[in-house]
Amino acid sequence: MRSLMSLTLVVVIAIAFTDCAKKADDGKIPITTNSDEARKAFLEGRGLADKALFTNAILHFDNAIALDSGFALAYLERANASLTAKDFLFYLMKSVALKDKCTEGERLLILSNEAANNANTVREKECLDKLIALYPNDERAHLNLGYYYQSQQEDTLAIEQLKKAAEIAPAYAPAYNVLGYAYRQIENYPKAENAFKQYIELIPNGPNPYDSYAELLLKMGRFDESIANYQKALKADSTFFGSGIGIAANYMYKGQYENGSAELKKLSDNARSDGERRQMLFAQMILYVDAGKMDMALLELEKRYMLDEKTNDVAAMAADCGIKGAILLEMGKYNDALTTYDKSEQLITSSDLSQTVKENIQLTLRIQRAVVALEKKDLKKAKVETEDYLKIAETNKNLNQIQMGHQVAGRIAFAEKKYDTALVELLQSNRQNPSNLYQLALVYQAMGDKAKAKEFCKKAAKFNELPSLNYALIRMKAEKLLSTLQNYMSADYFNGRQ
Repeated sequence: MRSLMSLTLVVVIAIAFTDCAKKADDGKIPITTNSDEARKAFLEGRGLADKALFTNAILHFDNAIALDSGFALAYLERANASLTAKDFLFYLMKSVALKDKCTEGERLLILSNEAANNANTVREKECLDKLIALYPNDERAHLNLGYYYQSQQEDTLAIEQLKKAAEIAPAYAPAYNVLGYAYRQIENYPKAENAFKQYIELIPNGPNPYDSYAELLLKMGRFDESIANYQKALKADSTFFGSGIGIAANYMYKGQYENGSAELKKLSDNARSDGERRQMLFAQMILYVDAGKMDMALLELEKRYMLDEKTNDVAAMAADCGIKGAILLEMGKYNDALTTYDKSEQLITSSDLSQTVKENIQLTLRIQRAVVALEKKDLKKAKVETEDYLKIAETNKNLNQIQMGHQVAGRIAFAEKKYDTALVELLQSNRQNPSNLYQLALVYQAMGDKAKAKEFCKKAAKFNELPSLNYALIRMKAEKLLSTLQNYMSADYFNGRQ
């Protein structure tokens, strides 16, 4: 398991330092607080967060903040341990407000997180480079930079930084965890497995090492072994709800939806917060989408929206509307999808979120509306919206936004039967998104390249990730196409055409 709120889990430091205004003597980033008790609570919380025990960590970070209301790093760690968007944004902004009352290293950590939240990857990288220059021997600084490279799909550079973190501090367990995910992302499963096993050796009694290894086994299609390791995680900590979601995912891919739902029901009944309940509702929604039960999925999503509405979590409510729009689009209810996207924008526009966050969400809604136009076969409108979106994304120099633009441009070209153009565009999309792998399979099939079509279709069908909407919307389609392609190729072989 990785951070619940972002791929760039902010990790801070190991050294205690009171009212510091200079670099720590051992080359680590300092901690600035005027309270020894606050520092103690912070370090306890950070230790739990390092083990992905976020709900437990929150109690300690809250205690640290109560003891020192000016404790910038405590607010930052509290943000990254949050289970809701509202809490994440609230505590992140608290840390930003205090950024000039601590050391340069702490300030750079805060600014890099603010930049990541604002989708300003250029600024994020600048801050992290400066952080490494100031603290080249801080394993947590290298871990943060490793997270950044991983989010940008620069896997070789990510692995380099994560190895550096492990070299600096061989007992620093989070480095092995993230290294395992980095190797998994490039499908180097033997090295990923080795990294996770080292992680287990360092924390043999903790839940997250078994959870992370189980996620790798899930990815590899070793479902029964994955379930066994998720159960080990729950044996170590029965409240480690992410492992229950992993078990449900394994059951889903085995076609045992009732077992998956039963697991999620048990977890939901024992949830300690609305944040955890939201996670269960999302996972159950994905089970329904994967099974083709869209109406049931929308009912689960409505329950989640009501939880977010209860706490006035506007960012989460807007995100729920975005998910609803995607499901309605899949159901062919195009006008309903547009209405839902409009509601999402209204929520964001009337909120007190920062202007930068508003603009990024509105940009996402713009490309979603382009997809609606595409599905309605209004290719002219879809093309204009996508071209405008890409111009903004390229100005922002945001990889995720740029890849999304190419994804939609590729789909438009495919609809126009311009297969060479579609291929060029889709090869620039995010290939960690199974939807794009499936679309590439369709393009290769249309071009008559059955071998390539089968290669990408198999990757899409067997993507085997934790519950996600992108995967659930295409998995069964990809399975069906894969079966068709395999049958065609077998027939070609036996007929002497291979």
